[in-house]
Amino acid sequence: DRPELAGAHPAETPGAAPAYIERDAAPRLRAALAGGGFVLVVGESTAGKTRLAYEVTRARHPRHPFVRPLSRAALPEAVRIAARRRRAVLWLDDLEDYLGAGGLTAAQLATLSRTLVVATMRVQEYRRYDAREESRLTGSDRDAWRAQRDLLQRATVLRLARHWSPEERRRAAAHQADPRIGAALRAGERFGIAEVLAAGPELRASWENAWAPGTNPRGAAVVAAAVDCRRAGLRRPVSREWLRALHAPYLAARGGGDLQPEPFAAAMDWACASAYATSGLLIGNYGQGYTAFDYLLNAPGPEPVPDHLWRGLLARVEPVDAYDMGLVAHQEGRLPRAVEALTRAHRGGVPGAELPLAIAVGDSGRPRRAAADLAGIVRRREDRLGPRHRDTLAARHQLAFFTGEAGDDRAAAARFAELAADTEAVLGPDHPDTLATRHQLAYFTGEAGDGRGAARQLERLLADRLRVQGPRHPQTLATRRSLIWYRATEPAEAGRQLAVLLADAEGLLGPDDPHTLAIRSSLAALAARSGRPAEATGAWAALAADRTRVLGAEHPHTVYARLEWARALIAEGRADEARALLARVLDAAGRVLEPGHRHLRTARELAAIAAAATAPADSGIVVREAEPGPP
Repeated sequence: DRPELAGAHPAETPGAAPAYIERDAAPRLRAALAGGGFVLVVGESTAGKTRLAYEVTRARHPRHPFVRPLSRAALPEAVRIAARRRRAVLWLDDLEDYLGAGGLTAAQLATLSRTLVVATMRVQEYRRYDAREESRLTGSDRDAWRAQRDLLQRATVLRLARHWSPEERRRAAAHQADPRIGAALRAGERFGIAEVLAAGPELRASWENAWAPGTNPRGAAVVAAAVDCRRAGLRRPVSREWLRALHAPYLAARGGGDLQPEPFAAAMDWACASAYATSGLLIGNYGQGYTAFDYLLNAPGPEPVPDHLWRGLLARVEPVDAYDMGLVAHQEGRLPRAVEALTRAHRGGVPGAELPLAIAVGDSGRPRRAAADLAGIVRRREDRLGPRHRDTLAARHQLAFFTGEAGDDRAAAARFAELAADTEAVLGPDHPDTLATRHQLAYFTGEAGDGRGAARQLERLLADRLRVQGPRHPQTLATRRSLIWYRATEPAEAGRQLAVLLADAEGLLGPDDPHTLAIRSSLAALAARSGRPAEATGAWAALAADRTRVLGAEHPHTVYARLEWARALIAEGRADEARALLARVLDAAGRVLEPGHRHLRTARELAAIAAAATAPADSGIVVREAEPGPP
């Protein structure tokens, strides 16, 4: 009868937990538990997922031993304890904290044949493993991402909405004599009842209001640092001394001494106090460390984690923490951060760090270096596991991709042709990895000069993707884009098809998704190829601005957009503007791209053309096809 000990957020005002109100998802959860195995409840912070899972599991299995690891380090012992029991529940509240290096594996799950594994996960974390996130990764999946995704796919997943249905609210009304439930009902339908019971909105407002001078601005800065530690990928609590060091730049950015900040001890007391008699803004204690209340991570439109927090945190964490931070940075397109963190993890001996590190190196603008590293990884995996083991196939995919990115399109196509046959034999013709390999084979076939052959391959691939993955899948959209580009279509018709595809992508994925940006890249390139330089200039300028905002100025895709913007300016006769833009591009790209990178060669060629240009009609400019973007 103590759901808070299972991880449920305490409710407003002290005393016994509020009565459990059955959710609409309860019958489905009971059915899932009856099937045994691995059950995962996914929902937003304070949606009530932990309380639902705990109450339904306790009602169904009241005599099962309850085994809950309190940290990732304790997970192996918890698995051993649960596996030794004739029956047990292994409880993994906030499953994201048990994934990654040293986390739950498929092998551990296989030892729990008599154990019911019940887990909860915030929807924002679960989305890191959906099809859209998969499509953000250059090449194929990273090993670590694939292992965690495959683990989640073993679970029976139930989704819990944050907002309560009319029927759920009617069931809650039977308990409104409890002032906490009555207040939650009176709050209206803007918030879910569990959300209000945990005082999530009030806590967030308390944090925002604390920045006012003379209130608790240092406490607000401490909370901001703790929130960004979690957003940066740190899975474990942060010590008091770390917060003392990490919060200072947040306070300085808001005004420093002008805010009349309180002493640090008072700031910690305020942040940890059980405001509204629920969880504090920080959860934990001096010995265990502190974690930001997860509701605070859901603030709309947060700015990227600032460099001062990232660097200060990375300098303090263990290699296994750096591994988690590197994966998050890579998935968010923060490639220099990913390389830095994964290098730290690899040097610290974290198992499996070498492949994501090689991919991050290649994605960040050093494909030749990545291909060399991947060749060694492939050799070692072939020797240890064989050429057709799934882990070897993943490394071979990345080697083939970065071979092409380094400039050898024919060699990449040959590698992908061999890999496609092996992947289909091992995983089957409809497996996502088989389809991804076929996509890359078609792309590099086209880049090697056989556009018609690429179009034929893409037509067959699109039919298979529509059958297997459906029209809304991000990879289906990517295949449509490539097919439009390589198919010998009249430019006006190609433009119409790309415009339709862009509308589909914006509706399904959003305006900032890499697939959406890649379609805009194809549209801009088509305008240039069709002799519409003014239209191309505007399109490339807008795309460069959006890629800078989403990916950063030094990301290779941003560099590419700015190069094509300069090319369009030259074609318009605006050579002076192009020269100034190219100088900025070379300054940024030269710091991150390896010598001889194709973007650097293009930048120098365009700079020479701009310097010599007298009229755009005589420049002889040839527009390069759009970069592949996410596969």
